[in-house]
Amino acid sequence: MRAISVLIMAVLALTASVVFTGCETANGHEGAVIGGAVGAAGGALIGSAAAGSGNRGTGALVGGALGGAVGALAGDQIHDKKKSQ
Repeated sequence: MRAISVLIMAVLALTASVVFTGCETANGHEGAVIGGAVGAAGGALIGSAAAGSGNRGTGALVGGALGGAVGALAGDQIHDKKKSQ
């Protein structure tokens, strides 16, 4: 049961990151959108695994938020670097 709730939290975090960024704001920042989505999913998985047994949902949310932010920043930087070459 715990694994299912963690998976649901990770999917919700990923869905929220995609919905809130939207396609219209991605013009020129596609790397940020992709990096944010991948970072949120990875962060949610890592956060839920690193959290204690009673805090997996919270760990998934915190990990997803931090992973999404870092992934968006990294993805945008990588995209800009590739675009300038």
